[in-house]
Formats: sequence, C-alpha cells, structure tokens
Amino acid sequence: MGAHAAPARHRRARTRGSAGGSTLSWALPASLAFVYGLYAGFLDRGDGPTDWGNVVFGLVSGVVFGALAYGLGRVQRSLPRELRGIAYGALTGVGVGWLHSAAGGFSVLSSSFIGLIVGASMFCAAFYVFYTHE
Repeated sequence: MGAHAAPARHRRARTRGSAGGSTLSWALPASLAFVYGLYAGFLDRGDGPTDWGNVVFGLVSGVVFGALAYGLGRVQRSLPRELRGIAYGALTGVGVGWLHSAAGGFSVLSSSFIGLIVGASMFCAAFYVFYTHE
C-alpha cells in the first residue's frame, strides 16, 4: 500500500484594487512619516518657539523616512528573511539614531550606539517574526 500524501493547500490569489497595491501599503508609511516628522520637528525646536526651520526640518525628516519605509514595504517580498530583517533593523536603527541626535546635546558616538542597539533589537524581532511565519 502506498502512503497517502497530505492534501494540498489551495491559496487564493491576491487581487489588488489598483496598480499601487492595497491602502495599507501607502497608509502605514504615510502615518509613520507624519508622526516621525512631527517628533523630529519637536525635538529640533527644543525650548524655543517654533519657526520655519523647525517645520522644514520635520517635514524633510518625515518625507525621507516615509519614502524609505514605503520603498522597503514594496521590495520586502523579494528579499530573503535574513536580509529583510537587516533592512527593517537598519531603517529603525538609523531612524532612532537620527532622532537621538536631533534632540541635541548628544555626541555622534552616543547617537550611533543608541541606533545600533535599537537596530539590532529590531533585527532580532523582525527575523523572529519572518522566520516563524514563513
């Protein structure tokens, strides 16, 4: 008697509503960029009044972070899980290190160290999630 194979799992094909993907593919990076830009502008302001330099700093920081997050979200499926974890760790570490340096009064070394610790922690968490869900 031959052994019976397990029945194949049939997956439904994903349908996309538009050429840009789902709403979440752009709404999540946009929301992250908005919060990141507000916080970067707030940190740049310090104790003084808000001026246009703070607004521009926050706007540019948010746009750059949002563009990087959107780009990573678009290419993440084509990356192996190790590289995907490194990419998420690098994005998080650089983002937190930049915010730490924008707070003022800190050296480049301390901002780099904080970014490295947060990035390594994010790599471990992201790799664990990608490894257990594939």
